[in-house]
Amino acid sequence: MDYVEVLRREELPVDTQTVVVVGGVRVALFNREGEISAIGNTCLHKGGPLAQGKISRKDDGWYVSCPWHGWDYNLKTGKAPAGYHDQQSVYDVKVEDEKIFVSTRPTVRAVRAEHDMTPIADLLSLEYQTTPASLNVLGISTTNMNEELPRASTSEMALELALVIAEKDHGASTKMIKLRDARFRACEGYYSQSEKACTWPCSISEMDIHDGMNPVYRAMVLWADIVLLATPIRWGNASALYYKMIERLNCVQNQITLHDRILIKNKVAAFLITGGQDNIQSVAGQMLVFFSDIGFAIPPFPFVGWSRGWIAEDMEHNVSSFARSRYIRRSVKELVKNSVMLSRQIKTTPVIEMHTPLPRIMEAPSNVKENPS
Repeated sequence: MDYVEVLRREELPVDTQTVVVVGGVRVALFNREGEISAIGNTCLHKGGPLAQGKISRKDDGWYVSCPWHGWDYNLKTGKAPAGYHDQQSVYDVKVEDEKIFVSTRPTVRAVRAEHDMTPIADLLSLEYQTTPASLNVLGISTTNMNEELPRASTSEMALELALVIAEKDHGASTKMIKLRDARFRACEGYYSQSEKACTWPCSISEMDIHDGMNPVYRAMVLWADIVLLATPIRWGNASALYYKMIERLNCVQNQITLHDRILIKNKVAAFLITGGQDNIQSVAGQMLVFFSDIGFAIPPFPFVGWSRGWIAEDMEHNVSSFARSRYIRRSVKELVKNSVMLSRQIKTTPVIEMHTPLPRIMEAPSNVKENPS
């Protein structure tokens, strides 16, 4: 077997790690407790750099966790932990005259095991449930509350009214998702490590098939023709749950950046915004930009707003005033009608192929070669 010198031993102190290139291949080199080992640097999951990973002790030895999504490999054997069958490539290491040599070919080749993705197979294959004749209206309530001490929510009341109107007046199929019941993990920022670390379905969906965003992805991306978003105003903004959700929708937008693949087509979004004090147009502006930026069409007059104004601090009267409002009943009805009309117009000439002016990864500064001088 042939070997190549990669480092002097002093360049890899005890309990450190680095990456070296052997025959054009990046290899992760580890010195754990004075024992040097080498495995392939590229994670078998999504290609994360193992040499940048965290080292931890398990029952059968030291493991490195991929910094992107946490896949583990034994530093010496390259094997995944018990219960998993992935095998990372392993390189032989020799130390002679205080020089570290690595075999030019792996002594054990990498094998990516099959993983059961059945629970999210519909998301992986984008099994859309919309048809030319469907009218599926999804309501998403982003208000938060203690379910043991339930209270009235004006934004949720408006959303419930909208879904009733959609069903009774327009024959729509409807469903509601209350984000407070979804129990989903916040975005864990994998995109900030590498654009390729943010995946569709969301990498959290792969790691946790019970994550509460999976039903949201299914309903919003695969099932809905129309999405109605309802939020209270919290300190001049949409609710914290709303922002938690849209951060997890980064995986939808990222498909455009990486693959020019638009997941949201021929769908409509509209909004119901209520608050004790005013900031309705500002909240609507953020929501309009975000949802249009991932592909939703926006109807004319796309939001209903409810506010009793800056000095209306008598919140004990807010719900009763809302419930009596002729404006709310009329405006919610018009919002649903406008959304349904736009959905039907879109379905007469649905978009099959679409491109966007959004940035793409190949246009990033690091991927653009300067013209030669």
